[in-house]
Amino acid sequence: MRGAGGSTAARKSSVSAAAERAAAERLAAERVVDEHLRYVPGEPLRRYVAGYTGYRQRGLPPARHRGLPSPYLTLIFTLDEPLTIEAHPDRGQPPGEFGTLLGGLHSVPALITHAGAQSGIQVALRPLGARALLGLPAGELADLDVPAEAVLGGVCAELRDRVRAAAGWPQRFAVLDEILLRQVGALTDVSPEVSWAWQQLLRQGGALPVSELAAGTGWSGRHLTSRFRAEIGLTPKGAARVIRFDRARRLLVRNLTEATPEYRLADLAAACGYFDQAHLAREFRVLAGCPPSQWLAEEFRNVQAGNWLRDES
Repeated sequence: MRGAGGSTAARKSSVSAAAERAAAERLAAERVVDEHLRYVPGEPLRRYVAGYTGYRQRGLPPARHRGLPSPYLTLIFTLDEPLTIEAHPDRGQPPGEFGTLLGGLHSVPALITHAGAQSGIQVALRPLGARALLGLPAGELADLDVPAEAVLGGVCAELRDRVRAAAGWPQRFAVLDEILLRQVGALTDVSPEVSWAWQQLLRQGGALPVSELAAGTGWSGRHLTSRFRAEIGLTPKGAARVIRFDRARRLLVRNLTEATPEYRLADLAAACGYFDQAHLAREFRVLAGCPPSQWLAEEFRNVQAGNWLRDES
């Protein structure tokens, strides 16, 4: 009799333990937060800002993310925990934590880490709008990451306070629209030749030689390169490389998410103006720090979340 009772007690204990484990798993699942939202700013801002990405993550495994080169400057306002930069595009900059961050165009990845939680809003700024929105040319921020306060001043504290107090993502984006639009000054001193060359590179996906751009401006290649780099932060050749890479990356992800298994890297290379698949792979290793397959494997959750999206203009 004592043995049978012990068996019943053991079964009850086992059931109770299983119920506790299930409850613990449910509680853990409820604590996991993984939000990513994209938003296009109001019409008056669109010539300066390509888009906002809001993100909030909790309860995820610690991870490292590559901040890849793109045709946009990066402006980040964190919500709760600071942004941890393990390596900047300029490897001479020491690692650090940022409550806000403003970064210029670059041609090597930044490395960002988190311990399972991060939250904030990332703003994609158009280089030609930097003078109006930031009060300086994008070229002055090339390869740099700086606290946004160093350029935008006290408005960053107001923005962060109001964004944190907002009820949800639509309200947070509305605060950004209001404050960034208030920052816009006169759009001056952007040379029409540099503006034309930049827009041509965007329209052609980076597939234009410097000689053709120079001919279109009436400048020498050397003069165009000097003026372009001072305004944008990259040379025309470097900008073409980043724009082409950004387009290839977006097309790669688009075909992955649309489940196009027959789409090959050789097709992608041809579509984006690379000599061949090997050329595409070499460019990925330089600009992303790894080949395409590794980038997809390590960043797939970010790809699914939609962080890769960018507009074409």
